[in-house]
Amino acid sequence: MIGARGSLARALRAYPTLLRVGLAEAVAYRAEMLVWMLTTTMPLVSLALWSAVAAEAPVGRFTQARFGAYFLATLVVRQLTGSWLVWSLNQEIKSGTLSQRLLRPIHPLVSYSAENLSAVPLRAALAAPVAVVALFVIEPGALPTTPGRIALVLASLVGAWAINFFTMALIGALAFFVESSTAIFEIWLVAFGVLSGYLVPLELFPRWLQRVAAALPFRYTVAFPVEAILGLLPLGAAVTNLLIQWFYVGACAAGAMLAWRAGTKRFAAFGG
Repeated sequence: MIGARGSLARALRAYPTLLRVGLAEAVAYRAEMLVWMLTTTMPLVSLALWSAVAAEAPVGRFTQARFGAYFLATLVVRQLTGSWLVWSLNQEIKSGTLSQRLLRPIHPLVSYSAENLSAVPLRAALAAPVAVVALFVIEPGALPTTPGRIALVLASLVGAWAINFFTMALIGALAFFVESSTAIFEIWLVAFGVLSGYLVPLELFPRWLQRVAAALPFRYTVAFPVEAILGLLPLGAAVTNLLIQWFYVGACAAGAMLAWRAGTKRFAAFGG
């Protein structure tokens, strides 16, 4: 217990420094970050496709304006909550450079989280202003203005980031056991594209597929934060979704820690 408290205290003291270092690296490698951002612009393609469909007639409650608001909000959510940890972790495990992180007094997942979070302000500075202005023009009144809605949106964004980060940590940690965990990540990415609301609003799916999506974590990484931003959910349903989202945060964190502990034992046993 005392050791755990000491580790937590060290992490809290070091975290501001880790964020500053991560921000410096993000600025230094801004071209790489820009490339990553450009690979997450699929919502703009979906916006063009679905707007053309809605030009003939609304699809459910989605008009052209609602599609525009939805996919612009999706773009912002993805930029603010995405994580690339699986690539870094897979590379460091296979190259053996992870051993350098393991020698530090700060848990590697803490430093990884700082590196991921430190890039968020830059991504937000590039993506959010344009999208927010466009949202305001396309569908006035959709953006949250009350303290309760703003708090709900912020909590949903933090939860979405945490699910993405711990999922990436879990999949990345599988590289301790298999040749490459990126193949598993690609399978996850396909399921994410379909079941998160990233490519298609989930309420346009058949009812049975909506129930499947609601029971899986993907929905709570994109669709739920977007619906919270646009006010598409009644307050009671939004709170329920928030509780489910944070249940998945805890489950993904627990899974990542279990995989990490088992993997680092294997890593040390083989001389990593």
